Amino acid sequence: MTTTETTTTASTLRQEWDTWHAAREKELGTPHGWLSLTALEWITGTPQRFDGVPGTWRATGDGGVELTAPAAEGLVAAGKPVEGTVRLEPRDGLPGALVTAGDRKIEVVRRTDTYALRVRDPQAPTRTAFTGVPAFPVDARWVVEARFTPYPEPRRITVGAVVEGLNHFPTAVGTVRFTLDGTEHELVALAGKPDGLSLHFRDATSGRTTYGGGRMLRVGAPAADGTLTLDLNRVVNLPCVFTAFATCPLPPEGNTLSVAVEAGEKLPASP
Repeated sequence: MTTTETTTTASTLRQEWDTWHAAREKELGTPHGWLSLTALEWITGTPQRFDGVPGTWRATGDGGVELTAPAAEGLVAAGKPVEGTVRLEPRDGLPGALVTAGDRKIEVVRRTDTYALRVRDPQAPTRTAFTGVPAFPVDARWVVEARFTPYPEPRRITVGAVVEGLNHFPTAVGTVRFTLDGTEHELVALAGKPDGLSLHFRDATSGRTTYGGGRMLRVGAPAADGTLTLDLNRVVNLPCVFTAFATCPLPPEGNTLSVAVEAGEKLPASP
C-alpha cells in the first residue's frame, strides 16, 4: 500500500469513527438514557416507599412487582394512570418495565430473583454536566481480522456484577481468536443484543486508563466461514462507568487480554 493509500485509509477510518462516536455520545445523552439515572432501590416482599419516588412497591414472589398509588400521585403505567394497585412483570436481564412520573421514568428491573427500581431523570447532574466520552486516538493497528468458532450449542454462563452478590447469566455462543502484537488471543463471545456478537473483556489498561470492570465491543455476525473484523477503536464503556446506579455484568472468566488495548473509550471523570 502506498503512502497516499495509507493516509487515505487512516483518514476514512477516522471520519467513520467520528460519525460513530458522535452518535454514541448522542445516545448516551438522551433524556432518559444511562446518564439520567439518579437512584437504584431494591424492592422486597414488604411494601416500601422510597425517598423521592412516588408509590408503594412490593415484590410479589411470583415474578412480579406491585405498585400501589393514588391517582393524585400522577403515575402512568402501560399507558394508563395508576389508581390503586397495578402489577409489573420485568424480565431478567432485559430493560425494565417503565412507569412515568412527570418528566421522570421509573424503571422496574429484574436481576435473577431480585427486583429493583431505577429513576431516570433528565435533570440528573450526570446528564446535564455531560461533555463527552474521552477516547484513545484512532489507529488502524487496532483493526484486526478474527475468526469465530461457534459452540455446538449456546451456553448460559454465570458472571459476576458490579453489585456485590448479584450475578448475570449471559449466553455464550463461541470463541473469537485474533492476533495482537504477534500474540494470539481468544475471547468468549456472547450473543449480541439484538444480534451479532458482544466481546466483554479486560486488558492491561483496565483499572488504569480504562474501567477495571472491562469494556465491550459489539460486532456484526461473522461470515459463513467464521471470519470477521474487529475494530477495537469502537470498544465502549459499560453503563456502570457513567453512573453508580447500574448493575453491569463483569466479563466472562478468562476474558482478559495481556496486551494494553489503547483503543476505544477511556475512563471518564467519576459521576
